[in-house]
Amino acid sequence: MPTKTLQIPTPDGRADAFAAFPDRGGRHPGVLLYTDAFGTRPVLEKMAGELAGHGYYVLVPHLYYRHGPAPVIELPEHIGEAERPGVFARVMPLIEAHTTERALRDADAYLGFLAAQPEVAAGPVAVVGYCMGAVLAMRTAAAYPGRVAAVAGFHPSPLVTEAPDSPHRLVSRLTAEVHLGLAENDMSPEAIGELGEALGAAGVAYTCEVYPDTVHGFTMADTDAFDASALRRHWDRLLPLLDRALAAG
Repeated sequence: MPTKTLQIPTPDGRADAFAAFPDRGGRHPGVLLYTDAFGTRPVLEKMAGELAGHGYYVLVPHLYYRHGPAPVIELPEHIGEAERPGVFARVMPLIEAHTTERALRDADAYLGFLAAQPEVAAGPVAVVGYCMGAVLAMRTAAAYPGRVAAVAGFHPSPLVTEAPDSPHRLVSRLTAEVHLGLAENDMSPEAIGELGEALGAAGVAYTCEVYPDTVHGFTMADTDAFDASALRRHWDRLLPLLDRALAAG
C-alpha cells in the first residue's frame, strides 16, 4: 500500500503527516484520521494502511506539530500498565495545549489539504478518531458540515461535559452520519442517554454502541487495552459506514 510523508500548511505552521492510499491509481474518497492521545506511531500507520486497502485515501496528521515533528515524546513499543503513568505525564501538557480553537484551525487546514490531493476524489470526506481524536472528529464534522459526510469515533474522550462547547451541544450542526463505538468504561449510562437524546433531537443518523468487555483504548494493538474482537467489530462498523457515505470505488 503506497504511503507518503507530507507537510500540511496551517495558520500556526506546518503539520507533518502521513497518508496511505490504494496502489491502483485513480482518485479515492478521502478520510481524515485523528490519532489517540499517544499520537502518530506504527500502529496508526498500520490501521491507516488497512483502511486504504478498502479504497480510501487516509490522511493522518501529527496533532502536536506545534511542539515539533513527530515523535515529540518517545513511546515504548508497548504501552502497558507499568509504562502508562509515565507516558501520560509526558503527553498531558501536549493534550492541554491542544485547545478547541487550535483544533478547529487545524481541521480547516487538514480538510482543505486533503481535498486538494490529486489522489482524492471530489466531494465530502469522512473523519475518524480514536480517544481524544474522536472528540476532534465530532468537532470537525460539526464545524464543517458541508465537507464531512461521515464521522466515526472509537473509545472516545468525554463527549458529554458541562462545558458550553461540549460535543453533545454541537450535534445540531451535523449533517454527517455518525457511529460511536464505546468501551464499557468510556461513558456513564446517563451520559450515553443524554448524547443519544441530543443526536436524535437533531435528526442525526447515528449508531452509538458499547462494545462488550472492552476498556478504553481497545483498538490500539500497542497497549494493554487492546481487544482483537473489538477491533474486528470496529472494522465491521466503520467500513459499511464509509461505503454508505462515500461510495468507495
